[in-house]
Amino acid sequence: MANLKEIKRKIKSVENTQKTTRAMKLVSTAKLKRAEMAAKQSRVYANKINEVLSEIAYKINQYKIGGIDSRFFEKRSAIQNIDIIFVTADKGLCGGFNVQTIKAVRGLLEEYKEKNVKVRLRAVGKKGVAFFNFQNIELLSSFSGVSSAPTYEKAQNIIREAIDDFISGATDKIILVHNGYKNMISQELKISDIVPVEEPKEIKVESKSLMELEPAEDETILESLMKKYFEYNMYYALIDSLAAEHSARMQAMENATNNASDRVNMLTLAYNKARQESITTELIEIISGVESMK
Repeated sequence: MANLKEIKRKIKSVENTQKTTRAMKLVSTAKLKRAEMAAKQSRVYANKINEVLSEIAYKINQYKIGGIDSRFFEKRSAIQNIDIIFVTADKGLCGGFNVQTIKAVRGLLEEYKEKNVKVRLRAVGKKGVAFFNFQNIELLSSFSGVSSAPTYEKAQNIIREAIDDFISGATDKIILVHNGYKNMISQELKISDIVPVEEPKEIKVESKSLMELEPAEDETILESLMKKYFEYNMYYALIDSLAAEHSARMQAMENATNNASDRVNMLTLAYNKARQESITTELIEIISGVESMK
């Protein structure tokens, strides 16, 4: 016969867990609304600056415009070193959110290993740092406490060293990997080549473009635009990842709450069954005692 006190203790324990997961879901829902708004507002600017730089890359490579420093746009025939910057969360309890990013990074490591390309990892987020440290995979740099509270200044610090290495020739390509926000119930893994800047996949009709490139001695405008392009792509990845994290955690906590509810129902049924068995046994013992006294 099942122990009634033990079952009752389990029911109480699961109910407490259910209260915690329900509260965490409400917190994530509130945080998601703010993060979602920030991500949507930043996405427009990020997409536009990427579009402009892609068009510049196309015109430089297409027309071989002289006088413009094209180190950020040139297609390198032999790539020997690649930097991968990836973003994970600082906290857990968000389902497979971090796992998707980590799997993507490991896939890239295997892919470039087969091509004999050296890959250096720059990790953002405690979960990613902890995983690769546990696997004894070297990290060139790591940043914790950024994913949960991204700022433009933090994004600048993360991307600056990688860009300096690209300019100096220490790396030939920079890839940015993060799990981005798609909607309230799903996330989208994003793998982007930051530099060299890729040409647009679909070339627009040139006559519709008002962009003209002219050589300039100091190239101030292009340098300023490139700086903004690097920093804002990193900043947007942090914001986008944060919104996706809250979305994933909201879903995970909702699933946990529902599972806890199912568990409580199952335990309650077991408790009622055990209680009925106990009552039946007591009645049989009473009746048996009365019969033995006759």
